[in-house]
Amino acid sequence: MTDKAELIIGDQKLELPIISGSENERAIDIAQLRGKTGAVTIDPAFMNTASTKSAITFLDGEKGILRYRGIPIEQLAEKSKFVEVAFLLIYGNLPNKEQLDSFSTLLTRHSLIHEDMKRFFDGFPSTAHPMAVLSSMVCSLSTYYPEEHNFADKQSMDVTYARLISKVRTIAAYAYKKEIGQPFVYPQNHLRYCANYLNMMFSVPAEPYEVDPDIEAAMNLLFILHADHEQNCSTSTVRLVGSAKTNLYASVAAGILALWGPLHGGANQEVIEMLQLIQKDGGNVKKYVDLAKDKTSNFRLMGFGHRVYKNFDPRAKIIKTTADKILKKLGINDPLLDIAKELEEAALKDPYFVERKLYPNVDFYSGIIYRALGFPTDMFTVLFAIGRLPGWIAHWKEMNEDPTTKIGRPRQIYTGEVAREYVPLDQRK
Repeated sequence: MTDKAELIIGDQKLELPIISGSENERAIDIAQLRGKTGAVTIDPAFMNTASTKSAITFLDGEKGILRYRGIPIEQLAEKSKFVEVAFLLIYGNLPNKEQLDSFSTLLTRHSLIHEDMKRFFDGFPSTAHPMAVLSSMVCSLSTYYPEEHNFADKQSMDVTYARLISKVRTIAAYAYKKEIGQPFVYPQNHLRYCANYLNMMFSVPAEPYEVDPDIEAAMNLLFILHADHEQNCSTSTVRLVGSAKTNLYASVAAGILALWGPLHGGANQEVIEMLQLIQKDGGNVKKYVDLAKDKTSNFRLMGFGHRVYKNFDPRAKIIKTTADKILKKLGINDPLLDIAKELEEAALKDPYFVERKLYPNVDFYSGIIYRALGFPTDMFTVLFAIGRLPGWIAHWKEMNEDPTTKIGRPRQIYTGEVAREYVPLDQRK
């Protein structure tokens, strides 16, 4: 196997080194291309371009493999908790008991937001999307902790990572309470991470609230499955913004806004909106399955297939079991969930979808679970952001600790007007 590729441009030949990853992924290193030839590559949507080397997450879309720091997602989903997975992603290894206790203590200690920040929520209209609120509030954290970004001070950085992971769930819950006009619920130090979030979301001062252990386990699972996914749109955004030495809070705020897009984190929200569309049209699932197969139709099934996974989404296989368990336990009579189950069954059996491997993905099942648990649709992407936060932090940390990191600055191929003269206003046609 050669370790170099040869590029011919006119009468010029250039040897380009081939880099191999730990899982035998191969990449042609074109770092010297422009300097030696004056040419650049163009790759819309970065379909064939690796922007960085990373040791955090391995993803093989053809084989349906997802591993965090080398550990299969199936094992983490079965045996781990979200806080432990967050530590794994950020620091590279599963924590021992002392490390986990220390990390959990930091999360507990930093769960409250500054009391002044509660007034910020009053500045948003009740119709504000919680993702806009979340991004704004996360960015504002940089004004309260401007000095906490000294990489030479490991202890300070550890506090910064834990502070953001802890406070983001408080901010998210407060955004929801503001939207529905209920009083804010303070975090409780005796509750674990996911239970604390559920309590802040759904409890009210007028009556006691008990966190159902199965629902807490479902939240842990959902957060774990969303914790990282390699160089996706929002993670790439965090890295690009962070490459300018932008602080962690502002970098993550940018990632939240990237995640907000319906083609990214908003996909699970679109699943519910699709189900509502089918319901309003009489609940005829077959009609919409046929429309999805019709090349002349603009309708497409949301929550089926995946940009990266060409076989199956390993996260969907894991979450399907939880979705079935939660729906059975809660016994909810919801016509949208009935339509979802019909749609799932149709897609799994229909040769058109089976042959094209358009299986239900993680967005399909997560949207169903969130709705069953009582989360409003506009909170779905916020939940995605809470889960994805450890991955964003891990990538920001990895990039900033790499001495070879440079500020991101993509090239372009200009297609506009060539040089022309300025025309005075009175001479323009």
